[in-house]
This record gives sequence, C-alpha cells and structure tokens, in this order.
Amino acid sequence: MNKQPKLLDVFRMRDIFSPHYQRIGENIYFSNEIAVLHGHPTIFKLIMQQTPPFVINDHRLGVILRGEIEANFNLVDRHLTAGTLVYLGPGSVLSPIRFSDDLEMVGVGLFADFPMPFATGQFPPAFNGQVRNFQLQVAENDVQTACHILDTLWHLVHQPDYHRPTVSALVAALMQHYDHLFHQQTDHLATIRSREQTIFDRFISLVNQHSREQHQLDYYADRMCLTKRYLGTVIRQTSGITAKEWIDRALINYAKAQLLHSNLSVAQISEDLNFPNPSFFSKYFKRITHMTPLAFVNAHR
Repeated sequence: MNKQPKLLDVFRMRDIFSPHYQRIGENIYFSNEIAVLHGHPTIFKLIMQQTPPFVINDHRLGVILRGEIEANFNLVDRHLTAGTLVYLGPGSVLSPIRFSDDLEMVGVGLFADFPMPFATGQFPPAFNGQVRNFQLQVAENDVQTACHILDTLWHLVHQPDYHRPTVSALVAALMQHYDHLFHQQTDHLATIRSREQTIFDRFISLVNQHSREQHQLDYYADRMCLTKRYLGTVIRQTSGITAKEWIDRALINYAKAQLLHSNLSVAQISEDLNFPNPSFFSKYFKRITHMTPLAFVNAHR
C-alpha cells in the first residue's frame, strides 16, 4: 500500500453517514459509544468513496450474511464469503477492494467512549491486542448465535435511555463467542500443523535410512501408510520443497561424499546407490548438479 491510511474513527464515520441518514438510518445505529450495523450495500459504497486504505482505532465485529468481500487486512488479501465472522482491532489497516452488490452484513463498532465489559488485562485472549484482526469461516449455528446477540443489541439500543450495562453484557457475550471460535480454529490448525510436522520428520528419517536403495516416493508413502499424493502435499507445504527433491538431495549428498572421500569408482558408487548402470547415474548426477561426476571431482581437487 503506497497511500497513507485515513483514520476511520467515530467522527469520520459520522461525517460520512450523516448526509445520507435518511437513506441508511434503518440500517445503522450510531452514537459516540457504539455503532450497530444491519448492513445495506449503500453503507459500504459510502465508505469505498472515501478512498481506502483506512486505519481502525477501535474494535469492530461483524458477520457476513450474504454476498462477498475482497479486502486487504494488514497487507494480507482476503476473499470473504457468507458465513464469515470478521474482527478488526485497534491498529488494523483495512483496504476494501471489491464487494458484491448483494452484500449484507451485521456488526458492531465499539468506540473509545464505550464502557468495555472487561477490565484492562482481562480481555478474552483474541482481543488482548496480540491479534489485530481475524476472519473465521464458521458453522451455521455459530453464525446464528452471533446474529442473535447482534439482533438483541440492535433492538436494545433503539430503546429510549437503554440500559448500558445490559448492552455491555451483550458485547461481552459476543466477544466471548468470537474468542471461543477463534481459539477453536487456531487449536485445530495447530493440531494439523503438528501432525504434518510429525509426518515430515518421519519421512526425512526414512529418506536418510533408505534413499540409497529406494529412490521413489511410492516406497516412503507405503511405509508410512499414506497415499503418495497426500505425502507429497504435506512435505511440500511443511518444507517448501517437494518430497522428490528431498530424496534427490540425500542421494546427491551421499554420492558427493563418496566421490570426494572414498576410493570407489563411479561404477561402484552407481551400484551402491542402486542405479541401473553408471551411465544412468551420471545423467542423474548431471541433471541435479549440472556437472558430471568426474567434472565434480576435478572441480574439488
């Protein structure tokens, strides 16, 4: 982003929305403390007209009910669809790129004057400042829970002299709901990553033991009781290198060590590494290292 982000605080939002309140008043509630959104595309069009990016200095929690959004959150592009819970915290930089004409969202903005339901240091972990923003694709019943809380908030803030502690308690319930789902998903991803790391470690161990005799990924997949495709995907995602490249590395490193530090001939090394013949081994070595075995030896004398 090469443009300076504009602060999208309560005052700026009031300036944007006030001239259009007759059109959007049924879809947004606004005070110095809180905004509650029952989203209409006009609201997002008005924001887009302000020329993003924007910086957020408060807490915004929303639910995408229909349609889709493409946006950049803190330099990361996201494509969000219906069924997504969205959180933007203080310090977030938002740059909306595109939204569909049928976009519908509900949400709440908690401004600086809002009586937050948690004391300093007691915020749910997802809102304690370590995470600036997150987007969660969740189950329908979890979407409905968030919507029920937001619907109750919408109803309550439209009551004359509404009871602020009740509003604060509802906000606490919403934040606890988001926090629970956030950690549920991050814990699940951590479990997946842990399993993938275990698979990677086991694969490397087998390659170190058997690569001289076994050059094909099928062997390692069979040993690990995994499909070849799944094992290859896990290794690439975990290490950024394909499984075949790991096997090639092990073979070439062993071959180089034998060429430089043993009295074995190219033919003997080829046989030791279970290649069909020395010519096949030499072509393989050259394809990986860009030089023949003899040229490699000569270059290191």
